[in-house]
Amino acid sequence: MSCYISSNNNRVYVALESTYGGAAAVTGQNRIPLLKLGAKQVLETTQRKDKTGTRTFVGLPNRIRKKTTFQLSTLMTEWINQSAAPSHGPLFQAAMGAAPLLFTGGTVAAITNLTQIQFGAAHGLTAGQGIMCGGELRFVAGVLNTTTVVVNAPFANAGVGSAVGPTMTYKLSTGVGSATIYDYWDPNTVVQRVLNGAAIDVLKVKVNGDFQEFEFSGQSQDLLDSVSFTSGQGGLTQFPVEPTLAGFDYTVVPGHLGEVWMGTTQAQFLTLTAAELTLENNLELRVKEFGSDFARCIAGGQRNVNLAFTLFEQDDAQTRLLYQAARQRSPIGVMLQLGAQAGQLFGAYMPAMVPEVPEFDDGETRLEWKFQSSRGQGTADDELYVAFG
Repeated sequence: MSCYISSNNNRVYVALESTYGGAAAVTGQNRIPLLKLGAKQVLETTQRKDKTGTRTFVGLPNRIRKKTTFQLSTLMTEWINQSAAPSHGPLFQAAMGAAPLLFTGGTVAAITNLTQIQFGAAHGLTAGQGIMCGGELRFVAGVLNTTTVVVNAPFANAGVGSAVGPTMTYKLSTGVGSATIYDYWDPNTVVQRVLNGAAIDVLKVKVNGDFQEFEFSGQSQDLLDSVSFTSGQGGLTQFPVEPTLAGFDYTVVPGHLGEVWMGTTQAQFLTLTAAELTLENNLELRVKEFGSDFARCIAGGQRNVNLAFTLFEQDDAQTRLLYQAARQRSPIGVMLQLGAQAGQLFGAYMPAMVPEVPEFDDGETRLEWKFQSSRGQGTADDELYVAFG
């Protein structure tokens, strides 16, 4: 018998909820790689002001509204079963809002002007969907007809007869979703936890670290545990046992592999040193209403999609045009590709990001430009698309 619980013996599973707060069932396929899961539940600050004749605190009722927050850090791993959503899919769908779109692939029949791709059959794609070819991920910037699309940037190795692989694309929606996060530990007799009604308020994608890393944070409806659980919590009759462990893939994607394309006419930048993409939903929970201990639903505020990035300045046209766009506050397209081979690709596409004028950092031997909080804009739920391939 150990006198401590090892923090390494921890497994997390996530699943999308069909109704807010109703804990979704998970299987071994719903497990994700875990760096850290922080969850905290605190009572709402309240104070008794009745006259008790003493300065002693005489207590509060047991049923006081609670606020539950969480932060989940995870690593990107390989997408093995490409007919189903990636393991991180429920978290991205909860953050983005719209149901994912699966593209099963096709064959290139013709390429015109580098970015106009014609398929050998009807493609079924819509604007913003990701397509993959030759270990590269691109996004559909426009649909010309049932067999032809325009992509945001050219493929390096695509040609007539090239296979276009499957992708899963997540788009924004006016509404947002919620997920259930299961937190299991060894031994199974210790406290296990479930975050039901987990709403993703902030999503972060970090670029050029040791590994490709995602971070999700927000509020959940409740924090259930195996010790104090009572029937009915989270719509459950009993505390769920951990699913049978499947063949979990521990393959993670190196953080330095990928591509960056930016500009009014997309150009590849090989000088990026760091970047962080942030989606903020500015969520509010319906938790102040009479008659309920917990939030009844979630509502999104004005969305904020921004990118902070650093690159080395070079004396070339595309770098000068990037600075000019910042000075003129002209929207540019930005695409980040994480990974470099099929099954290990993640892409994020901002069709219209307004770059901020960069800070010149001359503290090192080479001049760096630091762009802070350059915000994406759009017409209606179109400022960001993400895809796995």
